[in-house]
Order: sequence, then structure tokens, then C-alpha cells
Amino acid sequence: MTFQNASVAGPDRRRWIALAVVLTASFMDLVDATIVNIAIPSIQRDTGASFGAVQWITAGYALAFAIGLITGGRLGDIYGRKRVFLLGVGGFTAASLLCGVAADPAMLVGSRVLQGAMAALMVPQVLSIIHVTFPAEERGKVFGMFGAVAGLGAVSGPMIGALLTEWDLLGLSWRPIFLINLPVGIAGLVLGRRYITESTAPDALRLDLRGVLLATAALLMLLYPITMGHENDWPAWGFVSMAASLPVFAAFVAYQKRKQRADGAPLVELSLFRVKSFAAGIGVQLAFSTSLGIFFLVWTLYMQLGLGWSALHAGLTGLPFTLACSAAAGMSVQKLTPRFGRKVLHAGAVTMAAGALLYLTAAGRYGTEIATWQMALPLTLLGGGMGLIFAPLTDTVLSGVPREHAGSASGLINTTNQLGMALGLGLVSVVFFGAMGEPAGPREVGPAFAGAFENAMWWVIAILAVVYALVFALPKRSAQAAGAEAGAGPAAEVAAGPKDGQKGKLVGV
Repeated sequence: MTFQNASVAGPDRRRWIALAVVLTASFMDLVDATIVNIAIPSIQRDTGASFGAVQWITAGYALAFAIGLITGGRLGDIYGRKRVFLLGVGGFTAASLLCGVAADPAMLVGSRVLQGAMAALMVPQVLSIIHVTFPAEERGKVFGMFGAVAGLGAVSGPMIGALLTEWDLLGLSWRPIFLINLPVGIAGLVLGRRYITESTAPDALRLDLRGVLLATAALLMLLYPITMGHENDWPAWGFVSMAASLPVFAAFVAYQKRKQRADGAPLVELSLFRVKSFAAGIGVQLAFSTSLGIFFLVWTLYMQLGLGWSALHAGLTGLPFTLACSAAAGMSVQKLTPRFGRKVLHAGAVTMAAGALLYLTAAGRYGTEIATWQMALPLTLLGGGMGLIFAPLTDTVLSGVPREHAGSASGLINTTNQLGMALGLGLVSVVFFGAMGEPAGPREVGPAFAGAFENAMWWVIAILAVVYALVFALPKRSAQAAGAEAGAGPAAEVAAGPKDGQKGKLVGV
């Protein structure tokens, strides 16, 4: 893929301002993906949102993001990365405003879906913009900064959300968690327009609109009934919709095969799934993200609605998780994975499962009287295990992928991550709310939430067992380790960006 209008400004300090803009946008997106969970109880109290609406406030963002990732990168190739990035930033900022002033749950859900869709336009452009802005000798340092910002954004959302909710700025309760994006987004638009270099891919293929529609329809037909089923007493139409999603998925696959033969421009590069390690890796990513989608939401509801803790209390309780996750992620990438390969992922799944079992033991023993310090060790194990998995997972999965498809494979992994989160959030209605009967009185609320939390944690453990089994199909060595011996690898191809004349098949990278 050849980049047009891309001037690599070696000595020009303006490129660092451009980097600050795109990294801030990435941080803003990652924070918004997790900041909402901690404020869910406050949102429910203020707006009267049903539990189904609560799920869609989080799942709607993840689903729209996942679907949009399939198209966002391609649109940047066609119409210009800077243009699409700024469109995404502007749309994300406007959607944040709509979320902050939402008058009812329906408006908030719709605004969150719009926010996720705009993030899908914004995020895929970041790495491409970095590539055309910095010379090769600087990219290693820049991608390291990108990774640090991404990790910080992913784990700091709950604490930022807790602080903003607890401070109740100007009596706005939970609304500042969205309104804080306004000055950041406006600054990003002004500075991005001035300092980011425009680039396009002259060989970019047309957007597969029919594929987008088929994929969107199939996902909605599957996830909407799962999310809303419990609230609507599992109506017949829900089961019909879920069953009908299977032939729609099959039609999508068949169409992608025809599209590949016709013009070589499918939405999804299906040939990647012939690589055993990649197909298993997609399964690992989907299962792992599903477990996280379940855990984060039910954990928040358990602490605040079940135990009656404040948002700040819940946020501070999660600090051991955050710190352990950050430490384990850095250690896994730099020290452990290059030496032990997929064994690190196995260790992560076992560590998370051990943390979940310890959490179950503590919750069962102390009930609603459980204290923050009694959660510290389980949360440390859960966070440490998560860090051992999510940080090296993409690199390990890419080890078996041909270099020419590394970009497409990375995009599919990112998309699968968001789909897994959406699926996990949807399953909360089954594994959490479905296990919680109607409390007979106020005194029964806490035990009801505690019992539902324990049921959901068993589901998380079961899914982690699936993750553990699927990891056996991954390469024993990561792309980083293999590339160190061979001098290059799929991960290096992704980090360095596409080569001249190489067509990017997908998205989201």
C-alpha cells in the first residue's frame, strides 16, 4: 500500500503535536469503554433505566465499535486518514455531549451506540497516521508510547468514573463522565486539523457495503435477544431471531467467498481461518473478551447495588486489580512471553481462574459483610492473570500468520475483542439477572445480588477453562520471539506499517 501526500517530517517538531492528538484520542476511547461501568448504578437511579437498558448502555458501545471497526480502516484508506479521524473525533465529541444531556435511558443508549460508531472511525486511523508521520527509526519509540497510553487508558477508566461520579460536579451526578470529553475533543479537532498530515491509499479497494449489512444484521439478530430476553420473559421471537442469525452468518461467509473470487476485496479475509493457530486465536480472543464483559459489569453491580458501596469505594476496591494488571502486562511482553511463549497465556488463564475461585470463597464465607481488604488478593490474581493474557495475545496469535496478512489478522483480532465484550455484556441477562429472583424486601436485595454474582463468576471460570484449552492450538513461540530469530515477523510488519504496493485487506489496525 502506497501512502499519498505523506511527508515524513524528520526534524519537524510539529509531528509530536500530531502524536499527542492521536494518542489522546486513543486514550479517550479506551477510557470511555470502561468508565461507564462504575457509574451504572447512579445512571439507573437517576434515569430509571431497566436492567436491559443498563446492559445496552455498555453493550451498545462495544457492538457499534466492533461493527464499525470493519469499515473504519477502509474508509480512511479511501477518503484520507486525517479526514476520517477528524470526522470520528467530532462525532465522538458530539455523541459525548448527547450522552451527558440524555433525558431518558433510550436517548442515552442511542447516544452510546453513536459514540461507539464514531470511535470506530477514529481509532483505526491512529496507527496509520503514526506510520506516515514518523520515520522508521523513530517508530519503535512511538509505538512503545502508544502501548503505554493504551494500557493506561484501559485500566484507569473505572477510577476516573468513580471520582467524577463521587464528586458530583455542579450537581450533575454521573454526567461529567461524558461531558469531560468535550474540551478534549474540541482541542483534538483544532490541533489535529493543523498538525496531522493527510494520507490516502491509492490502491484502496471499495467498501463492501453488502458485507457490512449482512454482518450487522447477523450480529444484531443474535445479540439483541440475548440482551433483552430476560427482561421480556424470553419471548418466542427472541429464539426465532437467534436461530435465524445462523443462516445470515452463513450467507455472509458465502458472500465473502464470492467477493474474494470476484474482485479480491472481501470485508473479511477468510483465508486466514485456514491457519489453525489463527482460527484458535480468534476463539481465544472471543472467549477471553466474553469473560471480561461478564465480569466487569456484574462486579460493579454486585459492589454498588448488592453491597451498597459508593462509586468511589468500588473504584478504590479495584485498585489491586488495576495495579496487578499493569505490572503483569509489562512483564509478560518484555520478559516472559519472549522466553516462555504460550505458557504465559496458560498461566494467565489459571491465575484468573484461581482469583475467581478465591473471590467465590470469600463472597460465600462473608456474604454481604465482605470487606474491601478481603477482596484484595482475589482481585490481584484476577488482574495479574488478565495482564498475562491480553498484552501478549495478539503477538502470539500472529505467529502463525503469513506476513502479507498480518494487518488483516490484527484487525480481525481487534474486532473479535469488541464482539466478545458485547457478547459478554449481553450474557449478563442470563448469567446474572437470570439467576437473581425478585427480592422479597430490602433486606433480601444484598443476598440476591451476592448469589447472582457467584453464579456469574462460575460462568467466568468455565469460559476461562475454554480459553486455557484453546491456547494449546496457538504457536509455542510468540511473533516477537520468532521475529527476533528470523529478523522480522508478522508483529513487526504490523508495527512498521504496510509496505509500498501492499494492499491492506481489512481495518481496525
